[in-house]
Amino acid sequence: MLLVSTAAAAAPAGAAGPAPNPLTSLIPFVLIFVVFYFLIIRPQQNARKKHQAMVEAVKRGDTVVTAGGLVGKVTKVSEGPEISVRLADNVEVQVIKSTLTDVRAKGEPANDDAKAKA
Repeated sequence: MLLVSTAAAAAPAGAAGPAPNPLTSLIPFVLIFVVFYFLIIRPQQNARKKHQAMVEAVKRGDTVVTAGGLVGKVTKVSEGPEISVRLADNVEVQVIKSTLTDVRAKGEPANDDAKAKA
């Protein structure tokens, strides 16, 4: 109790410290934005560009994997957003290019690790 009253008596009642600089209060927000940019925003942009390039490079004969997990061979690539994919004999479906999750080259094995272990 004595310590509190002496500290209050030592400081003048009307005098406050110097006003804080508004820029110093913005520095943490700027640092947080920079961290978010390098850890979240930039990797997402790079992944989106990579996916777009992969979708644009799809060609007839490629093996593709759709977002639904279907694996098939591309039979027709049109200028529009759709491609034709053969899933099995006499089963051909139209697929939107942007739903492709993976494009494998002609004759590329499904999983190289499985062959290495065998």
